[in-house]
Amino acid sequence: MDFLGHQKILILKSRFFELYDTNLINENYDIIIHEALKAIQEVFDAAEVTLYTSEEWDVSWTIVSSTEKKDRIGKTISLMEDVSLACEHKFCRSPIKDDSVHDYMMLALKGKEKEKVDHILAIKIQKKLWDNPIEENSLFDDVGKEVGIFFRNMQKMVDITKDKKKYKQLFKVTEKFHSSMMMEDVLREVIFTLKEVYPSYHYYLLLSHDNNSPMDLPVKDLEYDSENMAAMEAYVTAKLQFENLKEDKNSVIYAPLKGKQGVYGVLQIIVPGVISFPKNEVEFISLLANTAGGALENAQLYQQSKKLVADLQLINEASHQLNSNLRLNEMMTYICERISASFDAKEVGFILFSLENNSTTVLLGSSSFFFEHESRQYIDYFKEKIQIEKDSLFLGDFSMQLEGTQYKSIMAVPMMQTGILKGFAIVMHPDAYHFSFDTFKLLQSLIHHSTLALTNSLLREELEKMVVTDHLTKLYSRSYLDEKIQRSLMEDKEGTFILIDIDDFKLINDTYGHQIGDDIIIQVANIIKDNIRSSDVGSRWGGEELAIYLPKVPLSLGVTIAERLVKKVRENSRPSVTISCGVSYWNKLSEDTYNTLFKRADKALYIAKETGKDKVIIQNTLLVSE
Repeated sequence: MDFLGHQKILILKSRFFELYDTNLINENYDIIIHEALKAIQEVFDAAEVTLYTSEEWDVSWTIVSSTEKKDRIGKTISLMEDVSLACEHKFCRSPIKDDSVHDYMMLALKGKEKEKVDHILAIKIQKKLWDNPIEENSLFDDVGKEVGIFFRNMQKMVDITKDKKKYKQLFKVTEKFHSSMMMEDVLREVIFTLKEVYPSYHYYLLLSHDNNSPMDLPVKDLEYDSENMAAMEAYVTAKLQFENLKEDKNSVIYAPLKGKQGVYGVLQIIVPGVISFPKNEVEFISLLANTAGGALENAQLYQQSKKLVADLQLINEASHQLNSNLRLNEMMTYICERISASFDAKEVGFILFSLENNSTTVLLGSSSFFFEHESRQYIDYFKEKIQIEKDSLFLGDFSMQLEGTQYKSIMAVPMMQTGILKGFAIVMHPDAYHFSFDTFKLLQSLIHHSTLALTNSLLREELEKMVVTDHLTKLYSRSYLDEKIQRSLMEDKEGTFILIDIDDFKLINDTYGHQIGDDIIIQVANIIKDNIRSSDVGSRWGGEELAIYLPKVPLSLGVTIAERLVKKVRENSRPSVTISCGVSYWNKLSEDTYNTLFKRADKALYIAKETGKDKVIIQNTLLVSE
């Protein structure tokens, strides 16, 4: 190479040196490339200088920059023969068709640490300027070296600038990760960071089914199938996985979002138009995924701790309420409402077992559904299962066991007390897999704490009922009847009292024995219970005498009820017996007391017995008003 050639190389190096501007690199790298091509054009008096690059997936070459028209940038052309020659000899001279004045000098340029030529520099020069092939080859050999050095240095500076920006972004996002305890915020920051750093990439968050993520984020369920083997491998092994999709001309990395206790998902990043994932991006993506995984773990642990606190508060509050001497109905209403609200349940029921006849009883306070006929298939199924297994049942899709069922998500927990199975609680929802396993464990704990209070309440009410109930007839005791009449006289506007006596009862005892006599009393008591309302009070007055008080009932209706009872006893008792009834009545306009009400009914009963029995006699006192 002659002195002129050396001078040109020095000038070119000087021009290149002036382009080492960090601020310009940060703002617009394309301007630097264009200025470098102009420097080559001016130093070598070239008609045109164009830089081409090749896509890894294709053999075509795309114009990166040119000293000619800007609208040429991005266009793809074929330079196969010239490129092959340039790649082999570093450069070559290519005649331009139908141009006797100019040639193209093609220089092959390799990127950093690459064996493959990824850039071609085409310099359009006049033929007359290059008459000495030896000098020409030597000069363009040095030009190729200097241009290659310049581009590699520029690329290093660009990479450093990008890395600085990336890691600055990583530092910022790490601060945000650790300032938030919400999983949704962490996921949003991951996506935002990827958009900032890799605007041309595509990315998805592959999360397990137990993570509830916002719908506006690029989130997919992590599923085990043949199309997601790499993603599942990353999730299981907690290691980066790579995938090259030749048909789609994409390269994919799967980065596990891992914390210290496990993997919480996989970050999928798709790079379009490359054969293999860029190695210089792997470290940053790995750091981002690990940081995000740690933040997700912290957020999840925080949410779990909050849920545990809420669960403990629920159990503590429920235990406090259940042990505050609530009535059974109040207790069942409270606990069913709490379960329904806390577990987002559609139906909640408490089913008691009867040890005598293997039947079931639905406790009041349960959802209305359990008092309907449609509930029997659920109650019978879980009754049988729990009686055999004596363990809780957690079904995500009940339709797999019983087709055509309305409710699919079901939890059933046995109520055990001192080793005895008392019944079970059942919680249902129409959607499959609606309840989580954590919810199931909480329900078990809640039912365990509730069973003792429920059993105590049942025993207390049973004891209270025994105190106010006649042992033989199961009617109310006389003391309970007295209390109800006294209260009615103060609170109600009217009421009817019926005093009943079984006719010739001594003869029945003498004829059939006292056991049959007791059975007759029970038969009459059962007829009374079948023919009065739940608000009415049927009582054993003493011996073979029974009584009924009908609060808020006028005399005419009371007499009708008494006459119906006389007829029912005559027709349905075995052996057949009859009864006599004395009826008295009061209202607010009369100055009645408990004693006067009883005396009038007793006198009416006496008259019924003396005038033929098997009849109803009404009080003979003139009423002021009915």
